Amino acid sequence: MVGERSKITLIGTDLARPGLEFIYQGPLAACDQCKVRKACNNLRVGRKYRILSVRNTQHDCPVHHNGACAVECVEAPVTALIGSDMAIVNSRILFECACTRTDCKAYDLCRPEGLSEGDRYLVGEVLGNAPTPCERGRALKVVELRPIP
Repeated sequence: MVGERSKITLIGTDLARPGLEFIYQGPLAACDQCKVRKACNNLRVGRKYRILSVRNTQHDCPVHHNGACAVECVEAPVTALIGSDMAIVNSRILFECACTRTDCKAYDLCRPEGLSEGDRYLVGEVLGNAPTPCERGRALKVVELRPIP
């Protein structure tokens, strides 16, 4: 992945396994008094991450039943629908979605979890045409968007 930089963070021991993808939701109130809260909460809220490896370091945790352990992770690519005119491999785009049709079958691809409106991404791969025609008449493509550091 372009500019792929890993981060060390903490995650629940029961969840920690290579390949697991998760959306970081931010700290909980129970984290306020924890001595390792900064190591746990060093990711960007709303972004999707993939665990690369699990470390042997473990800590007590007020949130996770069997404690937390250190993992190495990177921001993961996200599958999304974008305008066909922007679906060019290795191009940098500003992610924006003006659609508000929550009843649309493709809504979850137009506004996937893990992408932040107004952030820049790299089009990693064009995966094909939209699964259903856009009700607004837009030509859309399914792409893999990668974060730009």
